[in-house]
Amino acid sequence: MTGQAPPSYNGTAMDTLTTVIAVVALIVPAALVYLAALRFRSGANALPKETAPRDTEEDNLPQEGAGDAVAEALSSPTPSEVSATRLPSRKDVAGLRKGLAATRGGFMSRLQALFTGGKEIDPAILERLEEVMLSSDVGVRTTHAILERLREKLAKKELTDSDAVWAALRGEATRILDDGGTSTERRAAGDPSPKPVVVLMVGVNGVGKTTSIGKLATKWSAEGKTVMLAAGDTFRAAAVQQLEVWGKRVGADVVRGKDGSDPGAVAFEATKKAQEAGADVLLVDTAGRLHTKVNLMDEIKKVKRTLAKAMAGAPHETFLVIDATTGQNALTQAALFKESLELTGLILTKLDGTAKGGIVLGICDELKVPVRYIGLGERAEDLREFVAVDFVEALFGRDPDDAGTV
Repeated sequence: MTGQAPPSYNGTAMDTLTTVIAVVALIVPAALVYLAALRFRSGANALPKETAPRDTEEDNLPQEGAGDAVAEALSSPTPSEVSATRLPSRKDVAGLRKGLAATRGGFMSRLQALFTGGKEIDPAILERLEEVMLSSDVGVRTTHAILERLREKLAKKELTDSDAVWAALRGEATRILDDGGTSTERRAAGDPSPKPVVVLMVGVNGVGKTTSIGKLATKWSAEGKTVMLAAGDTFRAAAVQQLEVWGKRVGADVVRGKDGSDPGAVAFEATKKAQEAGADVLLVDTAGRLHTKVNLMDEIKKVKRTLAKAMAGAPHETFLVIDATTGQNALTQAALFKESLELTGLILTKLDGTAKGGIVLGICDELKVPVRYIGLGERAEDLREFVAVDFVEALFGRDPDDAGTV
């Protein structure tokens, strides 16, 4: 093959080669542009989007309208101050404050005056506290017990300023008032749901016993209960007539006897009729009696024994009605009635008419009998179920415009 010339390409081959080179020149840049676009798009997708939902701390904050509930929880007594699981109700507390205006303007305003003007504790504050409490019908025994507990905390350096002393005083009030347990715990253990529930109402003359019966009947009738009334005050015709007026008003049957008849017989008949009628509640009125008269107290014991004969376990509740405006005399009444009867609860009437609301603390502490209802006015709805948490908040809590006081 030596001496031969190398093969040459013809024109057709050269044209094909040129075309291939041109196509490659077009495809490569386009491919590079396409790859760059893909890289840019993937990078953009990796960035956080502003519209994507985020789980932040702001998302976990209470929504609008929930602030009131949080505020109530923050301003309510701490677990160490109150054993009840119930928190104060703003509506209930507001109503109580209105009804307790006289006490807040008297007893409580004098207490608050001791805690204004500075944070430091005045060494003489306990002596001044004692003076205010004794003059507000808290009672000697209860006053000394509260002050002794405060002295112990002061000695242990647990109370460093006036705010701490006020909080401790409030805690003592809650402890005393919340010591009565619940209504269910006080019911007869053998029959937790008696029908009817027989409620014996006792008290001295003029305390508002018959009126309280009418208000309780109004309350329970509104709750859908069938109520029956027993006119056991057979010595006072006006009491029977008053009870009959309440009975007509709330649609409750009234069992009465002849004037001067045996109150025990009336109570017995009423219990039997209530059982036959399937009534839910029987309220038994009794004659007002002086707690110092032995024969009258013996008579009320007889009524109670008669009720037990008519129905096992009756009376299921024995309420002593007390006029809160009588001060320390109310405590004496309650003590003597407790000696004669097994009291299950107290009804404090006319609490809106006294500036010495300390009697509530004295009675609960000395007698260990729970307050069940308090009267704060003339209307039926003004007889309120007693809730220690609400009561303490109404007395010791601050109004919205009290920012500068304890």
